Amino acid sequence: MVQKPLRKTLSILMAGALTLSLAACGSGAKSDSGTDSSNASSGGDKASDKKVTITFQNIYPDPTTPTYKTLHTLVEEYEKANPNIHIELDTLNTDQQKMKLKTQAASKEVPDITIVNPSAQMKPFVDAKLLAPLNDVIDKNGLKDTYQAGLLDNYSFDGNVYALPDGNNIEVVYYNKDLFKQAGIEKVPTTFDEFLADVKALKAKGITPLAIGEKDSWTGSFLFMNMLLRTNGGPGFLKDVVDGKKKFDDPAFIEAVDRFQDLVQAGAFPDGATSIDANAGGNIFKSGKAAMWVIGTWETGAIDASSVAGKVGAFQFPTINGKGNLNDFMLAPGSGFAISANSEHLQETKDFLNYFTLNFPKKQFENKNAVGLGQKVEGDLKSGGYSDLAIEVAGLFNNIKGGDLAFDNTMNPATAQVHLSSIQNLFVQKTDSKQVAEEHQAAFEANK
Repeated sequence: MVQKPLRKTLSILMAGALTLSLAACGSGAKSDSGTDSSNASSGGDKASDKKVTITFQNIYPDPTTPTYKTLHTLVEEYEKANPNIHIELDTLNTDQQKMKLKTQAASKEVPDITIVNPSAQMKPFVDAKLLAPLNDVIDKNGLKDTYQAGLLDNYSFDGNVYALPDGNNIEVVYYNKDLFKQAGIEKVPTTFDEFLADVKALKAKGITPLAIGEKDSWTGSFLFMNMLLRTNGGPGFLKDVVDGKKKFDDPAFIEAVDRFQDLVQAGAFPDGATSIDANAGGNIFKSGKAAMWVIGTWETGAIDASSVAGKVGAFQFPTINGKGNLNDFMLAPGSGFAISANSEHLQETKDFLNYFTLNFPKKQFENKNAVGLGQKVEGDLKSGGYSDLAIEVAGLFNNIKGGDLAFDNTMNPATAQVHLSSIQNLFVQKTDSKQVAEEHQAAFEANK
């Protein structure tokens, strides 16, 4: 269930926009702690000099992305400074990692460091006592102070922090300006009718309107929930369901399903979308083969590192039938780095995670990937050489009025899985929206 007030999440995201407008420090940017990753070690508190291998499960498989480069650079620097430590990377895409972790958790063989999502998604792992509290990690070297105020609440239970986030994002619509021009589209849509008309105009020109990789089912859910945010007239639909104020057969949910199916029926998505994973789906946009991509702002740096760099803008998801506010966003506190409670090298793993997260914002800033970070960064985007797209996206953070968390960060895992499968099925066949609502309500009732 929901673990914290939505109002606090909004203040976090608004604060995130402000942290990127600090005084410029050029390429020599440092984390707030002042730690320089080129010469820092584990902080002088190594448990011993014995040879240790730490398994680091992660979700950064694409070598063209800035976060991949940040991960590998920090690992290499740490190993150089700590010759007795080897960091073994277990790299998977998001859905693969979720499935693997679920299997590992069942046998209580969680890797030394793994990835968990906030709130409802990570609660079962905490309840099963599979994750180590990280209070001592964040208290070391001033790490706690690098995080945006309140952000760690999304990863905390009963006074303990169990994961450290890699970002704090919103969902936007990225669009290829050249492809819009080819289809005769002169301005970005602000209503769903305009959006659907643009989809049809792009399709008529042989251009894939919307990139997606729905083999990883969270992608379709993320888009759908943005539509529900509009049809509901604002945030809070799932909270109202949890509180017993609404049911899934509410007109707002029905309308969101219908409008989603309008996109499918208009041919908005790539053929065989459910056989394309999220990384491949994103590459359809980043290679210039799709006109739009509805995704979190964590992709800004990757877009700027792709072949469409300089051709991309971003806009808010449009209103639907006059409902919703353009400045309400789907909110996405990042995936979190968690440590196994059963790690054989618990202290060494904690030392490495402290180093990694302390230096993460500095490296991300250097790699032009500071937009959407959950940690404070010293550095002005413009003087730091950031793109017009990055500055435009950072500006959207300043406009946040409200928003919702993703379905699977709000509902319990069993209900969320029914939701993910139900939305994924809409890509394959047209379904009565009332039936979709009934599936959701039945799952919710069965898993209260």
